[in-house]
Amino acid sequence: MMPNNYYEKIKRSRVYEAALVSPLECANLLSQRFGNRVLLKREDQQPVFSFKLRGAYNKIAQLSPQQRKRGVIAASAGNHAQGVAFAGQKLGIRTQIIMPQTTPDIKVQAVRRRGAQVIRHGDTYDQAYLRMRELAKENGAVVVHPYDDPDVIAGQGTVGKEIDEQHPDPLAAVFVPVGGGGLIAGVSEWLRRARPQTKIISVEPEDAPTLHAALQAGSRITLDNVGLFADGVAVRQIGEENYRLVRDTVKETVLVTSDEICAAIKDTFDDTRILTEPAGALAVAGLKKYIVRNAVRGQNMVAIVSGANINFDRLKHVVERYEIGESAESLLGVTIPEQPGSFLEFCRAIGRRTITEFNYRYADSKQAQVFVGIKFDDERKAKDDVIRILKEKNYPVVDLSNNEMAKLHLRHMVGGTGHKLADEQIYRFQFPERPGALLNFLQSLQPNWNISLFHYRNHGAAYGRVLIGIQVKKEETGKLQKQFNKLSYSWCEESGNPA
Repeated sequence: MMPNNYYEKIKRSRVYEAALVSPLECANLLSQRFGNRVLLKREDQQPVFSFKLRGAYNKIAQLSPQQRKRGVIAASAGNHAQGVAFAGQKLGIRTQIIMPQTTPDIKVQAVRRRGAQVIRHGDTYDQAYLRMRELAKENGAVVVHPYDDPDVIAGQGTVGKEIDEQHPDPLAAVFVPVGGGGLIAGVSEWLRRARPQTKIISVEPEDAPTLHAALQAGSRITLDNVGLFADGVAVRQIGEENYRLVRDTVKETVLVTSDEICAAIKDTFDDTRILTEPAGALAVAGLKKYIVRNAVRGQNMVAIVSGANINFDRLKHVVERYEIGESAESLLGVTIPEQPGSFLEFCRAIGRRTITEFNYRYADSKQAQVFVGIKFDDERKAKDDVIRILKEKNYPVVDLSNNEMAKLHLRHMVGGTGHKLADEQIYRFQFPERPGALLNFLQSLQPNWNISLFHYRNHGAAYGRVLIGIQVKKEETGKLQKQFNKLSYSWCEESGNPA
C-alpha cells in the first residue's frame, strides 16, 4: 500500500467536500519581532478546528459502497475523532470512535454531537487503539487510521498544496508539527516537487520526539514514554508509511519545551486573537527557536497552526508558564536570615524589578527559604545580575527556572522542609484523570509507609501531576519502586532535587 505518486493523489483528494481552504495570514507582530515575514497557515479555521478533517474525510469519501455499509471505526482522544465523526455524519456512514477513559468530556461530547458512537476504553491512546482493532475484527468496520494511511496522508497533503498556491513568492521554510507524521508526510510530498528549494522543518516536543528519534537512529523506534502536554502529538512511534516518505526529505528538526509551546500560544493569540491547543502552536514555537538559533533574517517562513481544540481549564497552565517559555520570568530559591527586617533587606537587594510571586513559610529559627519569581525585560543578562548581587550579599541562591518540580509543584506549595522526618523520599507522578486512579495508587502502598507530603495539580489534561513524600527505610526502597512500576504510571524520584 505504497502509492508512487502522492502528488497526483493530493490533487485528486476530495477534502473540499468538507474542509475549507484555510487562510495563509501574515503574523505582523511575530514578523516585526523576529525580522522575517512570518505566515500562519490557519488550520484552526476548519469546521472541526483542526487539519485532521482533511485526511479523515478523504479516506472515508473514497470507500466503496460495500465498505460504507460496514461502517468505519477509529481510535482517538481528540481531533481525529472529530474529523471521522464529521465525515461519517456528512456521508451517512455509521461511525464508532474508541476514546481513552482519560479523554476530557468536552471532546467526548463534541464527537457524540456529530452522531458517532463513543466507546471509552483504557487510559491511553495505545490501549484504545488495541480495543479498536479487536472491535474492527468483530464487526467488520473499516479502520480509519489517524496518520499511517495513504488516503489520510494525501488529504493532509492538501495543506501543502494550498500553501504553494497561496504564496507565489519564494518560501525559505515551512514548519510542520509532528506526532504520527500524517501532516508532514503529505506536505513534504507536495512541496518537494512543487518547491524543492523550500525546507520542510519538523517541530516536536522535547518529550515526544518521534521523528527526530527515528532520523537519529536511522529507523523507526518506539519511545518508552511521551509527554502529554501537547496531547495532539503524543505518539510513541511515527507511522511506517509516514517515515518512508519523510526520511529523505525532512533534513531538520526542532525540539521545543512545554514552556516554549505556552509562549507560542500567547504569541499566536497576540497576532490572531485565537487560542490554539498546545499541538496547534507547536510549529510557531519551532519557528521562533529556529530563527534565533540560526540568526535568520529577511526570509518568508510558514508555520502551520494545526488546531484550536483546547480545554478552557488548561489555559491556567499556559498563562502560568508562558513567561518562562519566553525567558521573561525567572524562578529563584533563596535562603535569607530568619530575623526581623530580613525581608526588607532582601527586597532592596532585588531592587525595582517586577516580582511575580513570593512564597515563604516559617520552618527554622535561623534560616528562611523563599521562592521568588522575577520578571525581566532582558532575562539572561538581568537574571545573572540579580544572582550576582544576591551572592555578593551572602544570600545562597538556586536558579529554579528550568526545574520542572519547582514549576509544577513548589511554586504552589507553602511549607517548610520536613527537618524532623526520618527516611523521607520524594517522588513525582503523572496520574491518569479517571475515577479510582488515586485510590489505586494509595492502596498499593504498604500501611507502614507513611505519606509525609502530598501535592496534586490538574491542568485540564488527561493526566494530573502529583508530588508525594513517603517515609520508607532505605532497604525497602527497591520494594517501594517495584510497587510503583506495577501501576504503570510515569514517575521519577525527586529526593535530590535542590527545589
